[in-house]
Amino acid sequence: MLNTMRVHLPYPPVPLCVGIVGLLAVLYIGLIAVVMSYAALTVEFSQSVRNDESAVATLEKQYLENVALITGTNYAAEGYAKPIATAFVRAESVTALR
Repeated sequence: MLNTMRVHLPYPPVPLCVGIVGLLAVLYIGLIAVVMSYAALTVEFSQSVRNDESAVATLEKQYLENVALITGTNYAAEGYAKPIATAFVRAESVTALR
C-alpha cells in the first residue's frame, strides 16, 4: 500500500490565489503607468531637442548672413582708410587673477 500524505494548509488556497492575482493585476497596471509616463517624457524631450535645433539653425543662419555682409563690404567705398601705423602693447597679465 502506498502511504499517501495530504498537506493541510492553514488557509484555503482559493482566496490565496485570488489575492495573488489581484496583486499581480495592480503591479501590471503600475507597470503600464510607468511605461506610459516614460514614453510621454521621451516624446517631450525629443520635441524639446527639435525646438532647440531649430533655434540654433536660425541663429546660425543670422550669423552667416552677418559674416557674409561684413566680408563683402568694401570699406574704402564706405569712407574708411587703412591705418597708418600699427602698435602693440605688451600686457602684464592676461588673466583676471593677479
